[in-house]
Amino acid sequence: MKVLIIGAGPAGLSCGYELVKAGCEVEVYEASPFVGGMARSFDLWGQRVDMGPHRFFSKEKHINEFFTTLVKDDYTLVNRLTRIYYRNRFFHYPIKLFNVLWNLPLVTIFQILWEYGRIRMFPYKNPVTFEEWVSNRFGRKLFEIFFKHYSEKLWGISTSKIDADWAAQRIKSLSLWEAVISAIFGNKGDKHKTLLDQFAYPNHGTGTLYERAAAYINEHGGKVNVKTPVQGIVQDAQGKVIGIKLADGSIVTADRVVSTMPLTLMVKSLQNVPADVVASVEKLYFRNTILAYLEVDSLDLFRDNWIYVHSPEVKHGRITNFRNWSKDLNGDKKTTILCMEFWAFDNDPIWKDQDENIAELAKKEIHLLKLVPPQTKILNAFILRVPRCYPVYETGYQVNLKKVENYLDTVENLLPIGRYGSFKYNNQDHSILMGILAADKIMQGLDTDLWKINTDVEYQEEARIKDVLIQ
Repeated sequence: MKVLIIGAGPAGLSCGYELVKAGCEVEVYEASPFVGGMARSFDLWGQRVDMGPHRFFSKEKHINEFFTTLVKDDYTLVNRLTRIYYRNRFFHYPIKLFNVLWNLPLVTIFQILWEYGRIRMFPYKNPVTFEEWVSNRFGRKLFEIFFKHYSEKLWGISTSKIDADWAAQRIKSLSLWEAVISAIFGNKGDKHKTLLDQFAYPNHGTGTLYERAAAYINEHGGKVNVKTPVQGIVQDAQGKVIGIKLADGSIVTADRVVSTMPLTLMVKSLQNVPADVVASVEKLYFRNTILAYLEVDSLDLFRDNWIYVHSPEVKHGRITNFRNWSKDLNGDKKTTILCMEFWAFDNDPIWKDQDENIAELAKKEIHLLKLVPPQTKILNAFILRVPRCYPVYETGYQVNLKKVENYLDTVENLLPIGRYGSFKYNNQDHSILMGILAADKIMQGLDTDLWKINTDVEYQEEARIKDVLIQ
């Protein structure tokens, strides 16, 4: 069997890796010069960096086998510290009650408690928006402090237009009352580090995992083609998928096609798509990311792996400090590389702006937050743009997505997977699982519903790190 895979990110490479192991003829086509997708690593100013923060955690056996087989013991257990930065103060994330009480003025604490009491008496019934879902669990005031500003930076729309599905997937199923109980009666007897406290990280960057997967494919009869963009899917007269069309116009045929290219672009490349499906695709859209890397002449800026920036006075929303991951990233350099994330749509001024102007904005904002002292030199800046990387969960998106999913299920020999390909806000482990299960579905003829693989409220974060990776 010959299988073509569009995209060399976590989903595409994990699928290709499993298919090659099973004896399939596999070719992967990647538009960029690199593998790893959003989880790739690269060299910068004599150090190694990722495209923002990427940690690895999972309780799922097949995902961990993929990681441990390729990375082996070439990883570090990183002690996780991620906090929220708001009004010149740090707050723990996930939220810890006593930390919140310590950092906020007394009047704000009373507002939090009042709003929480009010929402408990008069909750939103059947919450459909992010704003309603979070307010029901934490109260309006806590929502405005710790959820509203960051979410609106990320998505570019009001929290009253973000679907509640986003909150249900990405925020632990926790209420303010449960946070109080946990703070008072916490599980003091369990001394194991959990995946909230530690995570596994390849010593030379998260992209190591995907570089090795690509190398395995190339060394075992498959082929990973970089700098080879795909124009679209090729179908026969009956609509069955028979291959792909490359950007140069050439056609490559195969028995199956696995697509991780953006779902919206892929569907538009198909033949004779019903008008109502096209209309639904037009209502699905992505958000872009701008990564601003700064090399700072300092070794000790802050302890966090990454920070969520909720301060409304700045445009960026997250900062990664690569000094606090694996020592192998830094080599013998005595500087720190920070990565600041800005988000934008295609028509936003910042997306169209010059790199130099974005670099100056990043420097200005990092000083404004006092995370880099004014006397500390910023030696270098580098701007990286990542288009269409966040599927936007606007209220009602499920209706449009479901219509697209139902139609694609009728297209024979085509499997859309991954963050882009399935229009789901996957972590890398979700995409890896999609790739593995897609390979199983192809080789074993399984009736697996790949659309159902996604984040959920009972996510893997409760697993003990020693039970997961250390045997």
